[in-house]
Amino acid sequence: MRMLMDPHKAEDLAQEVFMQLYRKLADMESEAHLVFWLRKVTTNLAIDRLRQEPKYPVVPLESDPGIAGESLDGDPLLQRQLRALIGELPAAARVVELLRYQEDLDPADIAQILGMPINSVKSHLKRSLASLREKLG
Repeated sequence: MRMLMDPHKAEDLAQEVFMQLYRKLADMESEAHLVFWLRKVTTNLAIDRLRQEPKYPVVPLESDPGIAGESLDGDPLLQRQLRALIGELPAAARVVELLRYQEDLDPADIAQILGMPINSVKSHLKRSLASLREKLG
């Protein structure tokens, strides 16, 4: 949902991921392998979808439906603004930020999942955080 910024597109993507999982279920060796596979396939499919479609417009705060199960602690306006700013990041930077701060993965794990050098992951993190801090003022 945070990658695609659209509940219907996220549901379609989830359905596609689980269809692929159903076909590959016999190949899963452990629970850790399953979790790794799900993250990798989901992020790759989301990036592919983002590349195929034009950039999404920013959703106005009044019409933002929020995300199911999302914590309401803290400042809701700041959370919405931060979600919108994350939605404006390029696809690769967005997925790195979400895997780091939403999934709480280490840069090495993110590099392995995305198949990118660890220095690229760190660079995306540093530049994205700097950009978000600048835009938040």
